[in-house]
Parts: sequence; structure tokens; C-alpha cells
Amino acid sequence: MTAFLLLVAVCVVLMAGYPVALSLAGTALGFAFFGELLGAFDISFLQAIPNRLYGIMTNETLVAVPLFVFMGVTLERSKVAENLLDTMASLFGPLRGGLGFSVVLVGMLLAASTGIVGATVVTMGLLSLPTMLARGYAPSLAAGTICASGTLGQIIPPSIILVLLGDVISAAYQQAQLSMGVYSPEPVSVGDLFLGAMIPGLLLVLLYVLYLIGAALLKPDWMPGMAAEVRHDGHLALRIVKVLLPPLVLIVAVLGSIIAGVATPTEAASVGAVGALLLAAGQRRLNLQRLREVMRVTTQVTSMVFLILIGASVFSLVFRGFGGDDTVRELLTGLPGGVVGAMLAVMAVMFVLGFVLDFIEITFVVVPIVGPVLLAMGLNPVWLGVMIAINLQTSFLTPPFGFALFYLRGVAPAELPTLEIYKGVAPYIVIQLLMLGMLALWPQLATWLPKAVYQG
Repeated sequence: MTAFLLLVAVCVVLMAGYPVALSLAGTALGFAFFGELLGAFDISFLQAIPNRLYGIMTNETLVAVPLFVFMGVTLERSKVAENLLDTMASLFGPLRGGLGFSVVLVGMLLAASTGIVGATVVTMGLLSLPTMLARGYAPSLAAGTICASGTLGQIIPPSIILVLLGDVISAAYQQAQLSMGVYSPEPVSVGDLFLGAMIPGLLLVLLYVLYLIGAALLKPDWMPGMAAEVRHDGHLALRIVKVLLPPLVLIVAVLGSIIAGVATPTEAASVGAVGALLLAAGQRRLNLQRLREVMRVTTQVTSMVFLILIGASVFSLVFRGFGGDDTVRELLTGLPGGVVGAMLAVMAVMFVLGFVLDFIEITFVVVPIVGPVLLAMGLNPVWLGVMIAINLQTSFLTPPFGFALFYLRGVAPAELPTLEIYKGVAPYIVIQLLMLGMLALWPQLATWLPKAVYQG
């Protein structure tokens, strides 16, 4: 019971607006102190904190995080998104709904290049939203398409969330196997999750495009084509090659090296970071001031991630000291429906928590608690990781607290009502829930490609 009081207290403190990492660690240590006074907590549990911190410091997988962040921030600052949007708009603009298709495809490419949701939504909101509104697009459809496309960075590799989930799922899977008496646990790598997310991510893009095609056919006035005078560009083919080729080469270099087993995720992330620098320098968008800005943003984001990870480690340790892991196991295994009921409950809780918590907190706090229990019930770790990633992506869009909505609201013109943004994302929320359902019915969507690549 005390463990759940701890969980509730953390949620209350977070909703009060206190910093996440300090809230997690501070609340947990406060409960541990009073638990020791009341004889309900063994303070010797806290002796494991130095070992946990040392484990974080020496975790080679997590070194990929600052490198991928650096890669993403560099590409965002080098105006890659602006060039991609301009080129795609010229290519698809004459089609009815062409700008919408351009936004989705550019969102996909930026997701595979940067993996940073906030930067993608803000960038595309600044660049494409005014153009779409000026061309007569329905405000709700324009806003919803930008928000949904921006969140593709959650699921399309190389994604920061997949890197973090890969590390957490791997630890949870090892813990689950050890609890079942398997003392030579099978490893789960970030590369497995990257491959597992590939097909669901591309299917999600396809569903977005099919929705836009349907909207163009049923509501043609929502998605007009561009005027004839802006359709023609004699050098369009050359522009497409110049703009698309460098990011595609970078994506293939990063993902291809991981999938082929040539490089670890950390080594591939370093390749991506250097490639992003070369790409920015080749476009003459890199100077000392911009490089300092990239380094500053990278340091801020990385510090936030690792401070939250440290706070979450302290929290999970105290939670386990109060017997929370045993309580969660009893609760999930006692639900009607067995593993299906447990999975539905966990997905529902994560979806609701996504209203108020960032994906990093959910990954570091919730997944280590429920992951070992679910995996011990026989679930595939890659499938579970992809399901969690898509679920967290959906929470980015859910009103009223979806983070993507806040990002777009911050850069959208004042004349665009917030209600229009909410209306616009509703169909995309349905699409993502449909994708979750498809993945639940056909787990092979996530498990087939890793087996095909790594097991032949």
C-alpha cells in the first residue's frame, strides 16, 4: 500500500509543477526516511544508489543519447527541414492535398534524421502552417497533420525514445528471465527495437497518407491544390536529388551500420553526429556561433535526460524497498483475462499518464516496474517495446495536455483557435489507436524483421 502512496505522491508533486528529476528522488527519499522511522522500510536499500549511478555512468548504450541529440539539433539548426519542405511542396503542390502529403513525408524524413519531436513540430509549424492556411487548407486539418507528422520521431528509428526503451526493456527482460530461473538471459538490443519499429512506423505513415487522400476525395475544399503559376520548376529533379540525397545517405549510414552489425548504436550515433556536422558545413549553415548553440542545446537536453534517469533510479529502488514490485506483480497477474488483461491495463495507464508526464519519465519510472512482470508472462520484449513507443506517441497528441499540441500552439498564429488544433488531431489519434490494435492482433509486424535480419 505504501508503494502506491509513493506513486500517487510523485504524481501530485509533478502536477504541482516541481522539476521532474528532483520530484522523483526527493519524494522517494522522503518516503524512505519516514518509512525507516516507522519500521516499514529497510534503509540499507539506499546503499545500492552508488552502484546504480555507476551503472548509468558506464552504460555504453546511453552514450548514444547525447550523440543522437547532437545529430538532431545540428540538422534542425542547418535548415534541412526548410529545404525538404520547399522541395516536397514543389513536387506535390499541384496535387489536391499535396502540401499535406509533403508535411507527412518530411515529418517521416525528419523523424529518421533527428528523432526530436519538439523540434520537428515547431519547425514544421513555423514553415508549413502559414503556407497551408494561405493556400486555403482547413485549419484543423493543417494543424492536425503537422502535430501528427511531428510525433513520428517517437517511433521511426533512430529515435531517442527507442534508445532509452531499448536499455530499459533489456534490463527488464533480463530481470524477468532470472525470475523464471533462466540464468543465461537472451539479450535485447537497441538494434532489435529499431528493426521492430521499422514496419509499424512506415505503416503509420501510410495510414496518415491514406487519411489525407480520403479527406481530399471527400472534402476537396479542405485541401486545394497549389496555383498553376507555382507548379513549374525546371530544376525540380536536380533540387530533389540535392535536398533528399544527403539526409537519406545519413539515415542509411546510421541505421544500416546498426542493422548490419557493423556498429553499435553508440558508434552509429557518432557517425550520425559527424555526418550532421558535414551536412551542415556543406550547406554553409555552420559557423562558430551556431555550433556553440548546438552544443548548448545538446548539453541541456542530455543533462535533463540523465538527471531524470538518476531520479527515476532512486525512485524505483525505494518503490522496490516498499514491496511495490511484488504488489504490481500480484495486481497484474490477478487481473481477469490473464496476460491480455494485464497488457490492456498497462497500456491504459501509460496512455493516461501521457497526459501529464513526459515520455522520458514514463520510460524510466513505469516501464521498470511493469516490464519485468509482463515479460515474465511470456510477452516478446521487442513487441512490448514497440507497443509502448506507439502508445507514448499517441499521448503526445491527446488533448488537452498532449505535448505536440503545446509545441504547435506556441508557434501557431493567434487567429488559429486551440479547438481547431484539438479537432485536427482527433483523426490521427484514431489512426494511432488503430495501429496499436493492428500490432496487438499481428505481433509479427514488430517481431518479423528482427528475426529475419538477425536469425536469417
